Amino acid sequence: MVRIFFLLAVLISGFSTYSQKQKVNWGDEFKIKKGTSDINVLFTDETGVYIEEEHMAMGTYFVVGATFRESASLVKLNHQLQEVYRSDFNKELKGKNFEYFLPFQKKLLMVASDYSKSDRTYQLFVAEVNKGSGELMSGWKQIASMPKDEKKDLIDFRLFPNADSSKLVLISTNSGREKNIFQIQQFDQTLKPNSAITTISNEFESKTYTLEDVIYTSDKRIILVGRVFEYQTGKKKKEKYLDFANYDIRIYDEKGKQTAQINTDINGKWIASTKLVIGQNNELTLASFYSKEKRGKTDGLLVQRIDPATGNVVSSTEKEINYSMVTAENKTDELEDDDKDSRAEKKERERLAKLQNEGEGFSRYMKFRNIFYTPDGGLVLLAENFNHYTYTTSSYAPGTNGSAGRWTYTTYLVYESGELLMCKLQAGNEISWLQILPKAQREVLSRSRGGASSGMVAFSSFFYPDGRPYYSGFGALQYDNNIYLYFNDHRKNAAVTSAGQKVSRIEAYAKSDCYVVTLDATTGKLQRKVMFANDDQPTAMPRKGSIIGKDLYIIGKTDRLFGKTKLAVGKISSK
Repeated sequence: MVRIFFLLAVLISGFSTYSQKQKVNWGDEFKIKKGTSDINVLFTDETGVYIEEEHMAMGTYFVVGATFRESASLVKLNHQLQEVYRSDFNKELKGKNFEYFLPFQKKLLMVASDYSKSDRTYQLFVAEVNKGSGELMSGWKQIASMPKDEKKDLIDFRLFPNADSSKLVLISTNSGREKNIFQIQQFDQTLKPNSAITTISNEFESKTYTLEDVIYTSDKRIILVGRVFEYQTGKKKKEKYLDFANYDIRIYDEKGKQTAQINTDINGKWIASTKLVIGQNNELTLASFYSKEKRGKTDGLLVQRIDPATGNVVSSTEKEINYSMVTAENKTDELEDDDKDSRAEKKERERLAKLQNEGEGFSRYMKFRNIFYTPDGGLVLLAENFNHYTYTTSSYAPGTNGSAGRWTYTTYLVYESGELLMCKLQAGNEISWLQILPKAQREVLSRSRGGASSGMVAFSSFFYPDGRPYYSGFGALQYDNNIYLYFNDHRKNAAVTSAGQKVSRIEAYAKSDCYVVTLDATTGKLQRKVMFANDDQPTAMPRKGSIIGKDLYIIGKTDRLFGKTKLAVGKISSK
């Protein structure tokens, strides 16, 4: 299973200094293994940079076919971004399914799984990798065994560090069951369990509840964030579908007893998107968008600061937000008759002015991406207008010479990453500024097969985080009072920094530029510049970058129809 955990560029903030003058160094291109399904910069240390490649390997060969399993390679680069070694673990993973590499403190662990038919258990294994040589330091250590009593049982799990990265936490569930039952256990640095297994259940059917996030605090508080769905009747009376109803956020102690439930309801309003993070002094911060109508536009914002020990709300603010709060840059340049771009931009400004006068809400697809704490005790909330969906087309090719015809089904997975909404809340929860950065990114992935199912899924959860899109989206970092946004965009958008400016949609990322936008957290002012052109090296994937110290490591990948795909790693550092 492809699981993406290390999007550190989106998660890490609070470093001391960072210059706006940035230098980009790209390492040499190198080929990646054929069949690679995903790549990630895992981490870096004093000796180099570590990259994960996931790919398929043959599991069992039969006369009439074969089975396949997930495998992986580990690539290490030095700080000049030159390859030091490439370790393929097909032999070590024989009989097991690769899950992911897991950096933990100063160690690098490899996680794998296996199913034992004899006792019908799903087993989880961990081995430590020698970072110097790229070889396993020891044999596999089994840390968990989860029963799979029936064939339809589906075991989902995730191993992750706790809030202060002092321990590892394993959460698992059988998603094939009708009810939700989660088992949680903590492990020390030697992978020995230092807590009993905690069992948590709720009253929801498994089909109507999706676990979106888990927070395990340093004092062993367990916080589960779930999305609850309700069955609705479709156009036909017998047709039923699941529709999102509300968020469910509960706090448990280390024995699994519920100690609090965080209320995100707002009377007469619908919650659309919620993000919960642990911030300064272990305080929980919750941010939610709400709408006045179900599936309506985003009309307002709810922000709560919560004591994780008690679940009590320390402070709460509910604010209506709309386009009237956005400060647009006014331009009154005279237009030439043939200046189509300027005319289009003027039309966009007129549309924005109308929205500001009418105070209309933002898109209902607004999703929280980041919550940043500022030195003055405030918060900067960063959200993106994001929508993703799938559709399938079919085509028929008639047979020749008496052979049967063939249907081909193509499934398209569409990611639309739109404008960014940025908002500053002061320590007293008053909104000091609200900004919109227009962008229109679209990325489409496709797969064709001779059957009706393509295997491409557009759903994401805590157990199955979506590593896509690859080239669209953005990465965000914070240094002192500045927040830096990195993303690929159309070259016509080089001067776009405020609402009301015309924006061209980008789909061809190999011909795009990678930009950095500097956001001043005090004033909300934006400055934008080009970092590099993507046609000069493999296309950058800013959303999958990693920040370590004062350096941002970014992956670039060139997909080739014929020949092996090439990869490069770039390092963005201050001068």
